[in-house]
Amino acid sequence: MQRIVVLNPKGGSGKTTIAINLASHFALHGERPVLMDYDPQGSSAHWVQKRTKHQARIHLISAFERDPRVTRTFQLRIPEGTGRVIVDTPAAIEAQEMPEVTRTADKILVPVLPSDIDIHACSRCVQNLLLIAKVHRNDHRLGIIANRVRLNTAIYRSLSRFLRTLGIQVADDLAAWQPLLDWLDVPSTRGSVPGGMVQSARLG
Repeated sequence: MQRIVVLNPKGGSGKTTIAINLASHFALHGERPVLMDYDPQGSSAHWVQKRTKHQARIHLISAFERDPRVTRTFQLRIPEGTGRVIVDTPAAIEAQEMPEVTRTADKILVPVLPSDIDIHACSRCVQNLLLIAKVHRNDHRLGIIANRVRLNTAIYRSLSRFLRTLGIQVADDLAAWQPLLDWLDVPSTRGSVPGGMVQSARLG
């Protein structure tokens, strides 16, 4: 079972859109995904609940809700046979919460929009992941998604420069979902392979 955490403390970066699209893709391919919604807005949960019984099944865990009748462990239990767990995290997550959120993650996806404010917020997020959550650059767990970008614009060039300052490999031809899906299938190595890079994908 693979656990994918979609994380960025800044709201509006596209976390939920990425999470639900990944869940839908895995469901269509028979992987029995679980979508775990920690965001109090409940957007992922609302999306799952609107799906019809004829659509590929996605198991929902509304982690933002608290049920006093059951233990937290029981509420967050993962069904047997689950192929992937996609975690939609809330906005404004604190740096000190990141170690717990990412501790069991096989992959961590950080979406970033092409704006100065979003690039600054992403910079702080990545710094906290590296320094506080102790996510290593070379363990193939951390991916940056440049979301809603247009090539050949000044802000995209600024975003590319920012990613390169982090030692992140940027490829201009990553224009679709398939490269991201391929990267998700690369096993994480938790620091055992030297010389790795943080992967960046661009979703237009």
